[in-house]
Amino acid sequence: MKVVILAGGLGTRLSEYTETIPKPMIKIGPYPMVVHIMKSYLKFGHKEFILATGYKSDYFKKYFKNFKKNAVPFKQKIDKKKCLITIIDTGLKTLTGGRLKRIKPLLEENENFLFTYGDGISSINIKKLVNFHRKSKKLITVTAVRPPARFGELKVNKNNNVISFKEKPQVSDGWINGGFFVAKRNFLNLINGDKDILEKKPLELACKKRQLVAFKHRGFWKCMDVKRDRDELQKIYKLSKFNWKKLK
Repeated sequence: MKVVILAGGLGTRLSEYTETIPKPMIKIGPYPMVVHIMKSYLKFGHKEFILATGYKSDYFKKYFKNFKKNAVPFKQKIDKKKCLITIIDTGLKTLTGGRLKRIKPLLEENENFLFTYGDGISSINIKKLVNFHRKSKKLITVTAVRPPARFGELKVNKNNNVISFKEKPQVSDGWINGGFFVAKRNFLNLINGDKDILEKKPLELACKKRQLVAFKHRGFWKCMDVKRDRDELQKIYKLSKFNWKKLK
């Protein structure tokens, strides 16, 4: 299964770094955040990556030495593992849904694919996530996590169907959107174009159609939203190098 990483946003809340580099290229230890995310998928055998870039897209292209041309796959080793990577410039002002829509031509008909944001790291078991999605037979699966309430809130019933999806409520103590999605290619039909925010109409519509289910992850998850988050991730990396067993 292909892995799409949404890596094109401006990252304005991390302006200490993002005035000069895109957020997913901020380093935690010796590696950019995007590479840590790729490693989490590589651990479970997923070696095909599509980086949906936008803001300062050239930084990704310079980092991955084998890059030749926009939207053309190239081979690259990460942790001595051979990967097939595609970098596609999805536009500077394109929103999250629009970036995802733009990678549709790179997916096969009826293909399931994985996707996540370029600023979140987790101990999630990708194999269990994929198996859960396939068993559900739904259009899309979102990983639900329980950190502080700063992100989109999910309400999930006993059958793991998402019955409510609200983006960034002011007060929340329930499950939230942790990224790490699995979707059928047809989910992209719910996205109109560049101006669509993934977390608004597309996911809300999937929810109304009862085609959105949640995979509950109770382990480590952290999003790099502000400088404090980056500093905390740096401390965690120094402690464990993101070896999740050491963090239990």
